[in-house]
Amino acid sequence: MRPPLSKELWFSDDSSVPETLRFKQWNGKERSIFFQPPSFYVSPQDLPFVENGGVAVLTSRKVLHMDVRGNKVRLDNGSEITYDKCLIATGGTPRNLPALERAGEEVQKQTTLFRKIEDFKSLEKISRNVQSIVIIGGGFLGSELACALGRRARNTELEVIQIFPEKGNMGKILPEYLSNWTTEKVRKEGVNVMPNTVVKSAKYQDKKVILKLKDGQTIKTDHVVAAVGLEPSVELAKSARMELDSDLGGFRVNAELQARSNIWVAGDAACFYDLKLGRRRVEHHDHAVVSGRLAGENMTGAAKPYWHQSMFWSDLGPDVGYEAIGIVDSSLPTVGVFAKGTAKDTPRAVTQESGTGIRSESETEEVATSVNVSAGAASSAHPPQEGEDYGKGVIFYLRDKVIVGILLWNIFNRMPIARKVIKDGEEHDDLNEIAKLFNIHED
Repeated sequence: MRPPLSKELWFSDDSSVPETLRFKQWNGKERSIFFQPPSFYVSPQDLPFVENGGVAVLTSRKVLHMDVRGNKVRLDNGSEITYDKCLIATGGTPRNLPALERAGEEVQKQTTLFRKIEDFKSLEKISRNVQSIVIIGGGFLGSELACALGRRARNTELEVIQIFPEKGNMGKILPEYLSNWTTEKVRKEGVNVMPNTVVKSAKYQDKKVILKLKDGQTIKTDHVVAAVGLEPSVELAKSARMELDSDLGGFRVNAELQARSNIWVAGDAACFYDLKLGRRRVEHHDHAVVSGRLAGENMTGAAKPYWHQSMFWSDLGPDVGYEAIGIVDSSLPTVGVFAKGTAKDTPRAVTQESGTGIRSESETEEVATSVNVSAGAASSAHPPQEGEDYGKGVIFYLRDKVIVGILLWNIFNRMPIARKVIKDGEEHDDLNEIAKLFNIHED
């Protein structure tokens, strides 16, 4: 499970976390990062002889070629595996900045493209032994890591700098006023945030990475983290003769996540047809879980279309978090309705109450059957005022007057309602009324 790599793992007081990979959730319960314990899996050699089947994982091997007519794949050691049905879940590879790639081997050695457990272990160790770290990127990963490292830097001499080209943190997702507020929140976590900043070139000199910025400034640092997006891993497309999406990237699949007669794709690498929102590619934990489950069911003949709107969530430390669903893009028109927050409206409080830490797990099966606005619900909802503290609220993202995305700011366990609003796909005259569905005025 990748999410804790940029969230809870950093907030533990236990120095053995990089070895044990066990972490305390915001609710205090301990958990392992691994999706299943090793005992769950069968060894690949034993799999043909296990009476009721099972799941085997073959590690340290790469698939080089797919023979779709012969229903087999060839591995990098020359061996072959035959299949009846095949699921491709190759995920993606973190992008690097061209300016860093051009800078040579020494700069590359001092750069982390944060994606894997090894990257967490390495950066955790580096953060204890250097004076300065620069994080490039203002999206989910960059902002979460900046908050985590900023919190750690409070008790050390570490300087944490975050730079990105947008006007504020999460600028591609949050409306501008909320992005500005979030940027101030990240600064309060001890991070030197530099928005509207682009790296022009980099070099290694006197044991430091020197970043030259577009405005002529330079930054000297010991280590750089590039959190600038993901490139879907689609190397198998050529031999499998599978169609790629030229706009969104990834393997093009239908609403049932099928690419060819015996091949399905799930997770980051799938560019799928969403029945409500059109063609999409999604890079979030809940989508990986949900699309994997759906593809698995369809491989056994279920023939189910992708209708479940996967959610994503981001925590900027234990006190501010949001959950979102659908097309959440700050270039769309948005309407925000906010209310006063209380001590209960934080990621830490909600996980203490619900007993779950990976929030998407608690709601993937829930479905809201109807969304009726009750008469007499509190009507003090309002658009945010300048300088206000955004305690909790709902932001609606609109396309042709229809809600296509919903972001819940410090409001939790309401995703089934958001899912139903998007699934209904209706025009709404008064979004204040829809905001009441989320009980944002409960104390």
